[in-house]
Formats: sequence, structure tokens, C-alpha cells
Amino acid sequence: MRKSSLTLSLLGVAALSLSLQTTTALAASTLVYCSEGSPENFTPALNTTGTSFDAARPVYDQLVLFKRGSTEVIPGLAESWKITDGGKTVTFSLRKGVKFHSGVNGFTPSRDFNADDVLWTINRMWKAEHPYHKTSGGAYDYFNDMDMPKLIKAVTRVDDYTVKMELTEANVTIMANLAMDFATVHSAEYADFLTKAGKQEQFDQIPVGTGPFVFQSYQKDAVIRYKANPGYWGEKSKVDNLVFAITPDATARYAKLKASECHVSAYVRPADLPEMQKDSALQVYNQPGLNINYLSLQVTKKPFDDKRVRKAIGLAIDQQAIIKDVYLGAGTAAKNLIPPTMWSYNNKIPAYEYNVEKAKKLLADAGVKTPIDIDLWWMPVQRPYNPNAKRIGEMIQSDLAKVGINAKLVSFEWGEYRKRMQAGEHTTGQMGWMGDNGDPDNFFFLAACNDGVPTQNNQSKWCNPEFNKLFEAAKTMAKKSDRVAAYSRMQEIMNDEQSHYFIAHSVVYEVTRKEVKGYRQSPFGSHVFNGVSVE
Repeated sequence: MRKSSLTLSLLGVAALSLSLQTTTALAASTLVYCSEGSPENFTPALNTTGTSFDAARPVYDQLVLFKRGSTEVIPGLAESWKITDGGKTVTFSLRKGVKFHSGVNGFTPSRDFNADDVLWTINRMWKAEHPYHKTSGGAYDYFNDMDMPKLIKAVTRVDDYTVKMELTEANVTIMANLAMDFATVHSAEYADFLTKAGKQEQFDQIPVGTGPFVFQSYQKDAVIRYKANPGYWGEKSKVDNLVFAITPDATARYAKLKASECHVSAYVRPADLPEMQKDSALQVYNQPGLNINYLSLQVTKKPFDDKRVRKAIGLAIDQQAIIKDVYLGAGTAAKNLIPPTMWSYNNKIPAYEYNVEKAKKLLADAGVKTPIDIDLWWMPVQRPYNPNAKRIGEMIQSDLAKVGINAKLVSFEWGEYRKRMQAGEHTTGQMGWMGDNGDPDNFFFLAACNDGVPTQNNQSKWCNPEFNKLFEAAKTMAKKSDRVAAYSRMQEIMNDEQSHYFIAHSVVYEVTRKEVKGYRQSPFGSHVFNGVSVE
């Protein structure tokens, strides 16, 4: 017994010594990001949340990329491209000598990235017969909601390093779309390796890509670890290790930042900003958010099928009180789906009016006998566009009570919440959006319908023929002025129909420790760490 105790003591000392050595060694070469949640998986095509995109982004590349910190599209795995046939054909020249990572599950690539990987990636989303199409559920929301199945006519392999994509019609948004996370390129060889081993389910959980960092491990609700890819073809990592310390609570993230337990933190509480900005050890970044926070009104449910009722909701909500109480100066009142910093914003749309008596009259005109009961859903997570969804829900609940509408507050786990909202289970519910590519099309698709059927991200289930006709036509317009006119009219239609109540556009704040160098805030709210160092 004494020998065992001594052995355990020695092991404890050794472990402590190793821990201290590891901490010291990692301090100079490790970047720790305090992330706000756990990813659903590591395949962006299957996801729609920034949390999951952020977790996958270090590992992967797309054919084209957004320049770090901007909306500019630059070469990625495609070093160049040509657009011909009146905008209906895009021919990509692929980058040579790009290596896929070795996987922690024993996979070692035997060849470089080539055209086979591009075709495998697109066909997985596009073709129901693809062997991985239904793996992990097979819900490719971005690919489908952005009409990619209808837009793509053919994708062919010209040779090892040339891919031709033929479209059914010219589409001016195609290159920006292909820079988005859903278009991440995967290894066809890795898929074959897992298929032969009977482990297809690992494909979306143990990621293998060509990106600046190599996936090492993931402990749900705790930590994700990556190491630098020294052979990366692009802007390389300036640290040896990247760690995502999963910390859902904003107060806990701030405490870790102050204690040097993490170097970068997003989704800052507005109430913490004054203290952060006074701290000489921290650097606070901010920029107008390419985002929108809104209340979805489910138009297929009575009484919200009546436009007058939806307008009454808008009149009943004290928008300015929400901006003051929740955003604390870090947000602006919204009136359109797109933010005012985006081209084609229609500033002629009137601001919302707060008028309780008008709201009561509209409800009466619509034949609504109050009091009535509805549900009001609030998001269980903090997002850049919504710092406190529960508080907003409580304020709207109080406002609606003044006009005879009793709103029951409802929420679910984040993944379940999104799934149920997409299915239209709610009567009213909070949701929002961070722009993905700097194009208005990327916001307006949230209210789009395919052949009269609402897309999954159209939680209001609202379909308007004129809106949809303009939405589809704008994608093919070569002149920007024509697109501006179309989008301006679409904003007028949304204002008249009020299928959504637009709450706010936020100013996005992020904070790093001062020793972090080279960090660039993304207009899309994404977090990119190659090129970032810790001094």
C-alpha cells in the first residue's frame, strides 16, 4: 500500500511538472479563442450557424475565398477562373501541389487535391444517389435555399486541374456564393477510406481538409484543438496551436479573457464594453454589423394570416425601448431586412411607429376579439445581432399585453429551436442573420419561396409572387442599378406585408488581449485565425 501511494505521489508530481512545462511551452505558441457554443458537426454544408462554421473554418478551403477582414473574393483552391457564355459557364483552374491533412483516425492522403475532390463535394450536396448524400441526415439548407440545384446545369472534370461549371442562367452572385462556408471542398479519397472501413459517420465528425490548421480533437461543450498546417499553400498560421475553449456564458468568457485563459472573445455583452475599453490589457474592435435581428410572424397561422394583425404587432412594440435597454448604444433600429451599410438599402421606407391605440384599432378592424393567446419564441444563445433574446422577448411580451395579446415565452436548445422554427411551429419567434457574402441576395433569400413553397430559412412561411419574381430576376441582372431598383421595390413589399418585424442591426464588438497581433474583424461575423500571432 505504501509503495502504491508513493508511486501515485510521484506520478502526481510528474503530472504537475508536465502540466507546468506544457503550459509554459504552449503560452508562446498557442492561440485560445473563447467560442460561444459547440458545433453540430464539422461539415459546413450541413449547417447554418456561425458556431458550426467557425469550428470547421480552420480546417478547410473553398474554390474562392473572402480576403481576410473584407467582402472581396480572392483565389482559393482555384487559382483563377474564366466566365464565358454570357455568364453561364465558369471554368476554374485549380491550384497544384495542395495537400490534404492526415486524419487523427489513421487516414493518410496518397495524392494532392484535384478536380475529383471538387466534383465529389458538389455532387454530395446535389445528387441524391451520392454515397454520402444522406450521411449525417443530408440536410443541405444553404445549397438548396440558395437555389443551387436549380442553378447548376452540369459540373465536369476537364482534367486533373480544370473544372467547368455550367449554369442554367447567368447569375451575378455565383462567385460570392462559392466563397461561402457551405462550398467547402472535401477529400474524395478520405471519403473512400472511411467507406472501406465502414466508418462513414466519421466523415462529418473528424474533419480532413486543406486549410491552415489540422484538426486534433474535440470534447463536446468543452474544447476543440487544432495544430498549424506548416505546408499550407496560403496565409499561414503564426501560432503552433489553436484552441477553441467552448464557453457559452458571456460573463465567463470575459473572466477568462481577463485571466489570460483565452486571447480572443466574441459576442461581447454591451454592458461589459465600458469596462473592457478602459482595460489597458485588452483591445476592443467594432464595426457596423452586416446583420439583422427580427421577429418572425408565422403568416399561415391565424390571426397572423391577416396583414392588419401583423401591422398591429409592429405598432404595439416599443422598438426604441429595446434598442436602449438591450443594445445599450451598440445597435440601431431596423426597418428593412438588409442593414443600412449595404448597397440597395431603401431609406425611403418609414421607421416603425409605436402607437398602442392604433394597434388596438387595427386588431378590432381585423375582427380579433382580445384577449388572445400566442407563443413568442426567444433564442437560447447570444448572437452578434441579438445580445439578449430572452430580455427582448420579455419586453415584447409586456408591450403586447397592453393591446390584449398574451404572449407565452418559449425556447428550446439551439439546434432544436432552429429546426422547429424552420418547420413553422412557432406563432411568433426571434431569429436573425449575419450576412455571408456582402450581396443583398444573401439577405432576401430569407423571405424567398421556391415555386410557391417557402424555403426552410423563410420561417414566416410568407410567399409573395411579385417579391419572388423580383428576387429571381435580380440574380441575372448585369447592371447594378437594375438590381438596386429590384431590391428597393422588394423592401417596399416587405414593409407593406410585414411578415417580419425588424428589430435591430447591431454594432459588432469583439475583444482580444493586447498581445494578439494581426487579428482582423470579419464583416460576416466569422472568426479566422491564420495570420494571427500571440506575442
